[in-house]
Amino acid sequence: MGVTNSATRFGLATRALHWLMAAGIIAMLGFGTYLGRIEPSLSTIWMYGAHKSVGLVLLGLAVARVGWHLASPPPHPLGGVPAWQTALARATHRGLYLLIVAVPLSGWIGSAASGIDVVLFDRWTLPRIAPLSEAWTDGAFLVHGVLTKLLAALVVLHIAGALKRRDGTLRRMLRGAA
Repeated sequence: MGVTNSATRFGLATRALHWLMAAGIIAMLGFGTYLGRIEPSLSTIWMYGAHKSVGLVLLGLAVARVGWHLASPPPHPLGGVPAWQTALARATHRGLYLLIVAVPLSGWIGSAASGIDVVLFDRWTLPRIAPLSEAWTDGAFLVHGVLTKLLAALVVLHIAGALKRRDGTLRRMLRGAA
């Protein structure tokens, strides 16, 4: 089994990125929902830093995944699937790629606009990518909240589609071959 994709198989790198990001995104959706429901305090502030750090790691993985997708294109879709399902799967994938970049960026913008440094794992302070502004903070976090809900909906749609399809696509993502 190779690291790169072929015309019929997902390579190890694609599968590893997929499952690592899937686990991270699902965990972050749950963790972010929890953070949205608690009252920030000195005893919980570390959770927000952890959320930002993991979100930025996922952003980096998303950029790496897009680069890898360009360097090693995925295998051709398997046949025997109605055209509407293939079109829906393609649209879902595009939406997922857009959101896995936009969600962490909107969080970073909101944090930067609030005046609170965005620090990766309590070690590296990232550049401020938005002006200090209550309007920017409120707007970015509103966008962040809406986009995470869209991301959650697309994740559910993606999982449902993977489980419904009986053409070997899920097996290819698990093992590399149908």
